[in-house]
Amino acid sequence: MAGEQHTVEPGTDVLIRKVDSHLAALRAGLHGPELELAERLARCLRELVLCTAHASAADRGQVRVAVHYFVLRRESRGRLLAVRSLTAAERVVERVVRQLGRLDLLAELHRDRPAPDDAQPIGNALLR
Repeated sequence: MAGEQHTVEPGTDVLIRKVDSHLAALRAGLHGPELELAERLARCLRELVLCTAHASAADRGQVRVAVHYFVLRRESRGRLLAVRSLTAAERVVERVVRQLGRLDLLAELHRDRPAPDDAQPIGNALLR
């Protein structure tokens, strides 16, 4: 055979398609920092899906939960976007990234985020 075949875990393509489809829907309604956050979350989730394709079922399950948390929305009213915020999804993704030991993805997730204001009280910075 001329090319190398890669086996992909069942569900990997499905999860990536879910992330991409949701991101496409968000692009229609979000702008600025919210859209940038959605883009970063999608990139991080795609990488998590790929890097855990051959990992333990527990690790794949954690990633699946993060993808579903990003993708699935509570009932929205009319043309409004999801009730669940992207920052809530960001917290779930951050937790999974830390549990899987992928701190490089955590740095990527926060790469485009502005540096915290030095004049901000320490208590407020910890609540972010």
